[in-house]
Amino acid sequence: MQTQNLVSHPVTKIQGELRVPGDKSISHRALILGAIAEGVTLIEHFLESDDCHATLHILRAMGVRIEQLSHGKIKIHGVGLHGLKKPEKMLDCGNSGTSMRLLAGLLVGQTFDSVLTGDTSLLKRPMARICTPLQQMGADIRVSQDECAPLMIYGGKKLQAIDYRMPVASAQVKSSILLAGLYAEGDTRVEEPQTTRDHTERMLRTFSSQDINNQNIRIPGDLSSAAFLMVAASLIPGSKIMLRGVGVNPTRTGVIQILQAMGADIMLENKRMYGAEPVVDIFVRHACLKGIDIPESMVSLSIDEFPILFIAAAMASGTTRVLGIEELRHKESDRISVMAEGLKQLGINILEKKDSMIIKGSKLKGGVVNSHGDHRVAMAFLVAGAVADRKIRVLNTEAISTSFPKFVDYFNQVGGHVAPCESRVKY
Repeated sequence: MQTQNLVSHPVTKIQGELRVPGDKSISHRALILGAIAEGVTLIEHFLESDDCHATLHILRAMGVRIEQLSHGKIKIHGVGLHGLKKPEKMLDCGNSGTSMRLLAGLLVGQTFDSVLTGDTSLLKRPMARICTPLQQMGADIRVSQDECAPLMIYGGKKLQAIDYRMPVASAQVKSSILLAGLYAEGDTRVEEPQTTRDHTERMLRTFSSQDINNQNIRIPGDLSSAAFLMVAASLIPGSKIMLRGVGVNPTRTGVIQILQAMGADIMLENKRMYGAEPVVDIFVRHACLKGIDIPESMVSLSIDEFPILFIAAAMASGTTRVLGIEELRHKESDRISVMAEGLKQLGINILEKKDSMIIKGSKLKGGVVNSHGDHRVAMAFLVAGAVADRKIRVLNTEAISTSFPKFVDYFNQVGGHVAPCESRVKY
């Protein structure tokens, strides 16, 4: 993949109306459950991103017929619980941790062997946390010596249900166990130390976990993607933006609650349901944000939104403190370290600890930051460029395509000013 550097210029306001792309988490789950359903599943507003396409291609490699009818609309011809076929080669998850962890739960229940691999970044992310419960269920799944991928899965094992208490809150680990539970004898139960997103549970109820039947699934807009635009509108004077059809699953709305506690002017309108998922239109106007102490109970409800929340904190008056965020060190990058590094480059006073961050709000300066190939970090610093006193060059932004491929187009459509860097930038 060619390295891409972008430059974001200060702008006067953000204004307009958008429908953000489909939810990434739900898109993955709809693909997987549609594949093992009986009959045809039609998915609308599917997220056409690199991560979701990784899951799609893997399912195709195991014999699932998937038609792409138009942009964001796909038809899955389900093969049933036991209809997947042995792949001819290793299954490449790219940069997608969701693909790897969820598919591991699916694959331990199959009769054939398989290997899950990924790109350099994914091969550094911890995978023992899913292997442990799956092994307790009777699966033969193995990791490398450093407890990372590739994952080697030996099929044909008889799985037994477990009652599993997760040591670390993780929706991906929970979902992996629940998918394996579809193939296990008995009732599988998972206890979480903190609430995590429950899209898998909701979709299993929709499909019916005892008899996976075909469905029509309409996917809400991704709140994690909407968060970048919400923060931009909050920080830039004169801004107002309407985001249509955004999912507000209560296990995901920590970002809204945190921003409102900071003083953001956010209104949720036109509440409705897309299947089992609540959806609203989100209206955001500029407001003066203040630093707060973010409750630890909010962390698992907003884990993916912290890069852009750190930008909000950097521009807020006063100090923002957040504890219990060590999980951020195990994302596509070490998001605590990478965000602290970038914000310091832009003149912000940061105190970084193992599982916490203290940010003293100030004025963002222009400069050069490295996203270290992390899509959410890259987008967060591009938003920072819109509110800084000078332009910000963001390096290694190509990973944006994993979750929000047309982010630059969306942002520029409502008043952002992001463009490719024309000159080489050393870092």
